[in-house]
Parts: sequence; C-alpha cells; structure tokens
Amino acid sequence: MSSLASADRARAVFPWLLLAPFLLLVALFTITPLVGAAILSSQQTFGPGTARFVGLSNFKNVLADPLFWTAFKNTFIFTLGSVFVQLPLALLFAMLLNQPGVRGRSFFRLVLFSPVLVGVVYVAMIFFVLFQKRTGLVNQLLHGVFPSWDIGFAWLDQYIMVALILATLWQYMGFNMVYFLAALQNVPKELDEAARIDGASWWKRFRHVTLPAITPVGSFVVLLSIIGSFQVFELPFLLLQGSTGVDNKGLTIVGYLYQTGFQSGDLGYASAIGWTIAVVLAGAAILQRVLSGSSEQQRGGRRKPRGGAA
Repeated sequence: MSSLASADRARAVFPWLLLAPFLLLVALFTITPLVGAAILSSQQTFGPGTARFVGLSNFKNVLADPLFWTAFKNTFIFTLGSVFVQLPLALLFAMLLNQPGVRGRSFFRLVLFSPVLVGVVYVAMIFFVLFQKRTGLVNQLLHGVFPSWDIGFAWLDQYIMVALILATLWQYMGFNMVYFLAALQNVPKELDEAARIDGASWWKRFRHVTLPAITPVGSFVVLLSIIGSFQVFELPFLLLQGSTGVDNKGLTIVGYLYQTGFQSGDLGYASAIGWTIAVVLAGAAILQRVLSGSSEQQRGGRRKPRGGAA
C-alpha cells in the first residue's frame, strides 16, 4: 500500500516538476512586473530614486488629463483604420487567393505576406521617404495625376494617422490574410455547393455559409488588431523623428506613456497610463468573448433539428 501511495504521489508531483521552469519564468517576467507596476501606479515619482504615495490620484489625473484623451482619440482613429480598412482588405485578398483557378497563388501569398518580415524601422524609413513634401513618391504621383496637386503637401504634418494606417496596412495586411486563408480552407464545401445549387447569390453564400464559418478566426483577428493598434509606438515615433506632430496629431497612448515615464521621469503616472490601457484592452477582450459566445449560441440554435420534442 505504501508503494502504491508513493507512486500516486510521484505521478501527481511529476507534472508540476515539468511545469516548474515555465511557472518560474512567468512569475519572474510576468507576475512580478505586473505587481511592481501596480504598486508604482499608486506613487508619484521624481526620477528613479524618489517616490511619494498618492493612492488613486494618478488614475484620477489620467482621466482628467486632456493630453491623455488626445492620445486616446488618435489611437482610437488608428485602431478604426486597422480594423475597418486593413481587415476587410485582408479578407478580400484571402478570398481571391483561395479560389482554385488562380494561377501563382503561392507567389502572391509570399508577396503579400513578406512585408511582415520587414522591421518597423525599415517600414518607417520607407514611408518617411514616400511622404516627403517635394521629393516624396506620393506627392509626385498625385501631382502627375492631378496637376493642381501641391507637391509640397505635408502628409506627416496634416494626416499623420492616414500615413500610419497606410504603413500598417502594407506591413500587416498579408499577416492577417494568412489567418483568413486558413479559416476559408475549413469552410464546409458541401454547404457552399448546396447553396450554389439552390441558386444563392455570391453575397448570400458569403453571408450565410462563409461568414459564420470564419467568425471565430475573424473575431480573434479583430482582437489581435485592436491590441496591436493600442500598443503602437515605434512607427509614429520614427516617422515623426521623436516628435508628436502638429497639435499632437501623432501622439499615441504608448507614446504618451513614454513621454511621461522616460522624458518627464514620473514613472508612477506612466504606470497608471499603462494600467488604463490594460483595462481598455481587457474590456475589448471580454466584449469579444461575449459577442463570440452569443454568435455561437445563435448558430447552435439554428442547427437544432426541427422535429421532435423540445
């Protein structure tokens, strides 16, 4: 009996021994920084060595800070562009490349996906050159098509968020396209063929067959885009060469966090900004989870058999 008990204990302990390195890394590099940031958010710091406890005052100041709301508005506009411009185009290209009769599908997949392999620094350099006032390719092309176009138009001063959305579109559209391609290949062929035989149009087949099948992947990609958009920092920082643009049009939330924590030295206020971002993203994740669950329930209800007792 004792040998059996010891064997049971060994079987119970052995998985935890295997998990121990992972749990240790999570505790050191995830849980500990989160706890430290939570403690720091309740302090007002004057450089790395001086701190004063202020409780929740940092969070109250964040919510009353007009510069924070400017950064939030800019980031929200950028997020809308990422979700409502980038993702539909990614889905469109995925559907085009998913057609069996398209030649060179592998080549076009590689071409569209390859920009994600380029570093953010190179992307910023490319689009900084493209949006130059007089020598930039964008102004030169627009002037060639519309001779009245001013080649001295300052894109990075007037429409920095448009430039950021276009740069992100070029870099990450192919990345999201791969997700949609994987989802489209799992759409039941027999359902689409049955709808085609019944005379359903392309839009009806997409709405009632394709879209419900790719909704789980689509909701995941939307959440991934929202999280990535709210964390954008390097691209606007490099495009604007460390500034925030005219009237802070290029200021993002993480950029404001950087200004507050590493330029002004108030790490406590920066931690409060970081936790505010975390709460917003957690709310977006919960909303995505609720909406995905409700859509799954609706699809499950539609699939119930019509006959028999309820």
